[in-house]
Amino acid sequence: MKHAAAWLMTLALVTPNPSNAEDHNMTLDQTNALLAVETMTEAFQNKDIATVMSAYEPGATVVFDPDAPISDAAQLEEMFRNMSMINPVFDYAQGHDVIVRGDIAMHIAPWTMTGVTPDGQTIAQSGLSVAILRRQLDGSWKMVIDNPHGGRLLQMASQ
Repeated sequence: MKHAAAWLMTLALVTPNPSNAEDHNMTLDQTNALLAVETMTEAFQNKDIATVMSAYEPGATVVFDPDAPISDAAQLEEMFRNMSMINPVFDYAQGHDVIVRGDIAMHIAPWTMTGVTPDGQTIAQSGLSVAILRRQLDGSWKMVIDNPHGGRLLQMASQ
């Protein structure tokens, strides 16, 4: 369950908020990159693992555990499936930054997550999500690196 708890911190992604793009005067590229992250987060919360996996390029790296990034699709799918069992709910109340340069985008967002383990224990976590996305040939965006522990070094420095 150590990896599951670490992974839940990885999903510093978004609950859809259509007004978010308007509030920050986002470009169409920024909005579409954010939508890719939001779609993945919503799918994860709904236990739609096929849609979660489709949000990533083949060979993408996800940092469920800061000491053991995973790029193997079968391992990633298993981790997402196992972690979805706690019925995670993510909140991005502090907003999102999306920076786009050409076909590369970076999404940054502080997040909080709550869930309940199968034995009834409540889980509450928070972190800073940093995700790198690449525009696909069809114009969609997919994640290539997903690190929900983007603030880990800052936390270590303050201890």
